Parts: sequence; C-alpha cells; structure tokens
Amino acid sequence: MESRAVNPISDIQAEIVEEFSFFDDWMDRYQYIIDLGRKLPDFPDDQRVDENRLYGCQSQVWLTAHGNADELEFRAVSDSAIVCGLIALVLRVYSGQPAAEILAHQPKFVEDIGLKSHLSPTRSNGLASMLETIRQYATDSVTAAAS
Repeated sequence: MESRAVNPISDIQAEIVEEFSFFDDWMDRYQYIIDLGRKLPDFPDDQRVDENRLYGCQSQVWLTAHGNADELEFRAVSDSAIVCGLIALVLRVYSGQPAAEILAHQPKFVEDIGLKSHLSPTRSNGLASMLETIRQYATDSVTAAAS
C-alpha cells in the first residue's frame, strides 16, 4: 500500500466542527450529512456479506478494512442516506490513518457538532458500533504488528 501524507485526526475533526458551525439549524445539518453520504465511493456488491455487516443500527451497514498498523483504509456503505453521511464523516476522520492514531483519538467531533443529541437511539447505537469496529480493526493491526 502506498503511503501518503495525512492530516492529523485532531485537525480533521476540527475542520468538521468548523464546517457544521456554518449551519444555523439541524435541518440544514441533516441535509449536509445526506449530501456527504452521496459522495461515498461505490461499495462492491460482493462485499455486502454478513461478515462485513455491522449490527446495532436499524439500517444495514457494511464495513471493510484493508492495510496494516501503518495505515488502515476503510470502506463502508448503508442502505440509509443519513447513515451514509455518518459513514462519510467517520471515514474522513479515520480512513488512511495509522492504527495507533485511531486508537489515540476519540471521535470528539460527534459531540462537538451536536450529533450525539440529534440522532435517534438506534442511529446512535449504529454509529457507536461503527466506531467500535474501526477501533477493533486498529487494535488487531497493532497486535499483529507487535507479533
């Protein structure tokens, strides 16, 4: 995998918070999230299998990871427009990052932009499941690199 320069996770999260500060109400924020989701790259149908499926959300979500402790790349998709937008935000923060950086940075942007209080319980659970899965991939890659 070719290495590339990446922005620090803290900088990416700050950019997201700044972008969301331009919106006055949550309807505009939701529309922005949906628009972000429309820009996700295609997710191959052959990857939409049970082993890549995340549970905990009312929507279907599939997530794959590639790489190693030096750089993890994530791809994901959902059958829900709003969840695709949440995926786009999460991948923007964590995809392409070293595993140690992923583990060192909590998803602070979720609370900072007010997502935590504006998602339904099932969407919140799904987001938490996605974030936990990404952290688990990072943990597994660090463990594999150490052995």
